[in-house]
Amino acid sequence: MEKKFLTDIEIAQKAVMEPIGKVAECLDIPEEALEYYGKYKAKLSEEYLASLENRPQGKLILVTAINPTPQGEGKTTISVGLGQAFGRLGKKAIIALREPSLGPCFGIKGGAAGGGYAQVVPMEELNLHFTGDFHAITAANNLLAALLDNHIQQGNELQIDTRQIVWKRCMDMNDRVLRNIVVGLGSKLDGFVREDHFVITVASEIMAILCLAENMKDLKERLSKIIVAYNLSGEPVTAGQLQAVGAMAALLKDALKPNLVQTLEHTPVLVHGGPFANIAHGCNSVRATRAALKMADYCITEAGFGADLGAEKFFDIKCRIAGFKPDAVVLVATIRALKYNGNIDETEKEDADPLGALKRGIVNLEKHIENLQKYGVPVVVTLNSFVSDTWEEVAFVQQFCEAKGCQFSLAEVWEKGGDGGTTLAQKLLNVLESEESRFRVLYEDSLSLEEKIQIVAKEIYGAGSVSFIPAAKKQLQKLEELGFGNLPVCMAKNQYSFSDNPKLLGRPEGFELTVREVYVSAGAGFVVALTRDVVTMPALSRKPAAYGIDVDENGVITGLF
Repeated sequence: MEKKFLTDIEIAQKAVMEPIGKVAECLDIPEEALEYYGKYKAKLSEEYLASLENRPQGKLILVTAINPTPQGEGKTTISVGLGQAFGRLGKKAIIALREPSLGPCFGIKGGAAGGGYAQVVPMEELNLHFTGDFHAITAANNLLAALLDNHIQQGNELQIDTRQIVWKRCMDMNDRVLRNIVVGLGSKLDGFVREDHFVITVASEIMAILCLAENMKDLKERLSKIIVAYNLSGEPVTAGQLQAVGAMAALLKDALKPNLVQTLEHTPVLVHGGPFANIAHGCNSVRATRAALKMADYCITEAGFGADLGAEKFFDIKCRIAGFKPDAVVLVATIRALKYNGNIDETEKEDADPLGALKRGIVNLEKHIENLQKYGVPVVVTLNSFVSDTWEEVAFVQQFCEAKGCQFSLAEVWEKGGDGGTTLAQKLLNVLESEESRFRVLYEDSLSLEEKIQIVAKEIYGAGSVSFIPAAKKQLQKLEELGFGNLPVCMAKNQYSFSDNPKLLGRPEGFELTVREVYVSAGAGFVVALTRDVVTMPALSRKPAAYGIDVDENGVITGLF
């Protein structure tokens, strides 16, 4: 008889959670350091965060992945299961993750609380409104937009060129019709008519700023540098000039504090911030990671999508800005994703070799291993186990990884929780004890923006050349002239391929990467390069996940995954 598995939400709803105060006790967090949001969630107080400053720092472990299928390959599941496995081995560990976005939750991917018996709980609250951080970010973003349009309406003292307004409104939902809109229609009192745009909240600069800010002082300094428009002389106009900083900071005061929750096995988790990795920098907050490193001996964190996006930005943006030096990387692969990357020749209807698609797709894993090794950090490859995997497939991947000089471990955390990750955890502990991390960033600050884009495209993606459309060339030149040339670059690219073409799977080489737009997130401290047709406001699919989500008369949510 086929074994029946509970769904993720069924597992989460059957969980017996500990009061969050009890979870905090295992990390010696005092009661007065917790700001409760119900029984199972709390924020860490500013006083407690400040008290951590002089503590020794634990080991930093990044979890990343190969290029995923649309369903994702389980980075969060592995991160959670690994944290639980450390606990089973008697190690003091904490997990630092991003908050899920409502966009993919109601779109195609579902939630982001992990899966099976390696989940963060309360799962429904985490995937929906949580502690309101995203709503605060949305409000702060749109307050700045409102103040900008009001300034123009009230006389435009700063001489803003209404054709060069670059600040966009935001909303944490996939909504294609808001990508390009017209505002100000109606009477003279309704403002100036102009083209406007929306981005999803997780791609907004406010999200990036919150995730990179060290404290309130740093947050306000970053907010003040946001460029909202250019004046008639071509000079930048900032949020500071619009006198928006104080009110925005007031909206973000509580959102700046990391959130403490737990896994199904009561391992502590800091969940804070949630930028996308395909159109933003894709890492949880600096504050949460820094606190986690002081609170435990091991901090396990993740970066979004494949290592070509999330890990590259974790290293070249977050670590560069915050000064972090990761001690090891766990690279997650699945047989499903490797086969997905192996179906390159669609005319090939059937493989004579049962490992044919896997053998073709393994080059994707190979490229990710090579990329991570360029940063000087030890790499452990883990195969996230699915019931459909065969032992022949697992053995093939293991032999391949070991031939590349990487440690390998099968992870069964979805089915077995922490117990299914102890082999991976022990391998990782052995690596941390025997191999020294020699972390380095990919490029130096002193290079030009164009050189940095070229390096990422060629070294990480495998591109043969980079094409800049004329408008992007002009934007690059202007940003260099304005003094932003020393900033790192945040590449906005599709997540399914190393290239900017989602259909070019496996390990494409020698392709041309097209950069269509470049702009600065001056407050966040990086320059964004949009490639090909990537969008900053996603859309819903023909059958979005929202169709299957419901709540009964007892308040029990169904269909959330």
